[in-house]
Amino acid sequence: MLPNVHVVATGGTIASTPDEDGAAPSLDGEDLLDSVPDLAAHADPSVESVSQVPGFDVDFDIMATVAERAHEAVEDGADAVVVTHGTDTMAETAYFLDLTCSLSVPVVVTGAQRRLDEPSSDAPANLLAAVRAATNRRVDDGVYLAFDDELHAARDVRKVHTHKLAAFASPNDGPVATLTRDAVRFHRDPASESVHVPVADGEASVEAPDARVEMVVSAAGVDGAQVERAVEAGADGIVIAGTGLGNTTGELGAAVVDAIDAGVPVVLTSRCGAGTTGAVYGTAGGGKTLQDAGAIPGGDLAPWKARVKLALALAAVERAGTGEDVAEYFTDQ
Repeated sequence: MLPNVHVVATGGTIASTPDEDGAAPSLDGEDLLDSVPDLAAHADPSVESVSQVPGFDVDFDIMATVAERAHEAVEDGADAVVVTHGTDTMAETAYFLDLTCSLSVPVVVTGAQRRLDEPSSDAPANLLAAVRAATNRRVDDGVYLAFDDELHAARDVRKVHTHKLAAFASPNDGPVATLTRDAVRFHRDPASESVHVPVADGEASVEAPDARVEMVVSAAGVDGAQVERAVEAGADGIVIAGTGLGNTTGELGAAVVDAIDAGVPVVLTSRCGAGTTGAVYGTAGGGKTLQDAGAIPGGDLAPWKARVKLALALAAVERAGTGEDVAEYFTDQ
C-alpha cells in the first residue's frame, strides 16, 4: 500500500500562468498533481488549496492556515504533508511550520522557479522530489524544503538566487540530503532543528501572531530614524540585520539601545549570507555594546526568520501571561 501524502497548495510560481498583465497564480492543487503523473508510483495523494497568492504576498495568516491543515491531515491519517508555495517566502513558511508543528510525520515544502508553461519548468521535478523525500523511510518527522534535487532543513535554508533553478541553499550546514534518480542520499540524520514555540491552547489549533515586528537593515551611514519611527508607531519588537557579526552604525546602535530601554525587544542578526552573530566590538553600534545593552543575539538565523520567531515568541509570552522574557526562545536556536 502506498503512503498517503496530503498536498496543501498555496499558490506561487508553481501554480502561476501568464496573461497580458503578467503572471499570477491560477492553478489549484489538483492541477499540480495532474502535471506529475509519476507521483502515483510513490504515493496515494490527497490535495486541497488554501490560498492562491504569490510567495511575496504570503502572510502569517496563510502560514497558520497551512499549519492547521497539516495537523488536520495527520489526524485524518496522512503519512506525510507536502506544501506547494511561492519561492520568495518559502523558507519563512517552512520555518514557521517547523516552529509551530510538532507532528509525527514529515512536512516538505516546495515550489518552482519556472512556471509549468515555461521551457524546462522545474515544477514537476520539485513536486516529485518533495513527495519522494516525504515518503522516504528515514524521514519520519520535521519540516524540510525540497528544491532542485536537494532536501534542506527548514531552519537552515535560504533563497540564494533570484532566478536560477538552484535557488536554495543551507550556507552553514549544507543540505540534509541529495536526491538522485533512484535514491535519496543523506548527509546527516533528518530531524527538526528548531525549538517548538507554543502557538495556542490546543496542539492542532495554530493562531497567526498579531505582533508587529519591524526589520531594519544597517548599512554605511544609516541613522536611527527607522528604529525611532518603529518605536513611535508601537512596534512590539524589532529585528536588526546588522553588518558582519551583527554590528550597526553608531547612530543606529544608539537608537537600538533607546528602544531596548523603552521595553521593545530587539533581536540582532547579520545581513551576511552565512555565519553567526558575535559580541566582539565594544564601540558605538558594536555587537558587544548592543548585546550588553540587552539586544537578543539571533545566532545564525536569517533576519527574516528571526522576525518569524520573534513574532511567535511575543504571541506565546502574551498568551502565557507569565511575564517570561522572549529572549528565552532564542537561547537555544
